[in-house]
Amino acid sequence: MAERPEDLNLPNAVITRIIKEALPDGVNVSKEARRAISQAASVFVLYATSCANNFAMKAKRKTLNAADVLAAMEEMEFERFLEPLREALEGVFVIQDRYCGEWILHG
Repeated sequence: MAERPEDLNLPNAVITRIIKEALPDGVNVSKEARRAISQAASVFVLYATSCANNFAMKAKRKTLNAADVLAAMEEMEFERFLEPLREALEGVFVIQDRYCGEWILHG
């Protein structure tokens, strides 16, 4: 389990693509800035996962679900991202596994 941001290495190609899509054409980003953004993304993923896990634990579940992530985003005061996240999750449906009773995301 990754407990420190440096334990979680997001792929450089993914980080670079996200940065390019977020910025206007012609804007350059230094190697140090890409590294800083990558580390910030790692910290965010760890924090969001930890918050979502707290909601799952309160519900006595071992499986995180989309509702846990949405609740974590709200708790982390990222309310402005809730609607875009819900829209991104559109088309993903949730079914209940009849054997273990867990809610599972399927795409």
